Amino acid sequence: MKKIPFLEYLGSFAHPRDALISLRSDPADLILLEIRKSMVVGSPSFNLLQQGVPVILLSLNRKFAFDAIEHHAIDFLAKPVSFERFYQASEKAYKLKFPGENGSVPAPLSSLKGGYIFVKEGTRLVRIELDEIYYVMGLKNYVSIYTKSQRIVSLLTMKEMEDLLPSHRFTRVHRSYFIAMDKIISVEKQHIHLKDKIIPVGNVYLPPFMKKLAKISNQ
Repeated sequence: MKKIPFLEYLGSFAHPRDALISLRSDPADLILLEIRKSMVVGSPSFNLLQQGVPVILLSLNRKFAFDAIEHHAIDFLAKPVSFERFYQASEKAYKLKFPGENGSVPAPLSSLKGGYIFVKEGTRLVRIELDEIYYVMGLKNYVSIYTKSQRIVSLLTMKEMEDLLPSHRFTRVHRSYFIAMDKIISVEKQHIHLKDKIIPVGNVYLPPFMKKLAKISNQ
């Protein structure tokens, strides 16, 4: 795939059963699985999720996002899928495959916009547009996501939040904060100004943050 240099297309199958057969002889690092109805335990689609290979679920029906969570898929994409949203899901798979690279993906990404994530708020799944997020604050076993218009509280750890957010657009600057790089107004003495909020930068996070900021500035 020319637009995503760390992905290599290996093949497609009309039926999940054929994909299962192929995986026995030709292992893959990522599976894209389109579903049209809820998966039944023991079905070929369900069995694809049991192969130890990261799976991204796709569907026209957004209600199957719950299936993605329940069956431990790494992401859910609602069709039609934008390139930015597909890139975000692909980047998540890359980070799982190469955790030692600290989420650094080889591509010119800082200009990408759009995309969204789903998080659980109570008993419902909430869609959050990435362009709307200013920062995320972590408190014990939950996070507060601050957007242009609302605050969303979700039972996620900071590590789980890090896996959801594309690293080219969001960065961790403190043990309790992620910030959106495109929402930065100014940086002064280890403090980041975001509209009406000032976020501290921890000593551990300062060097990688400044490196990322310099990279964006040079593009």
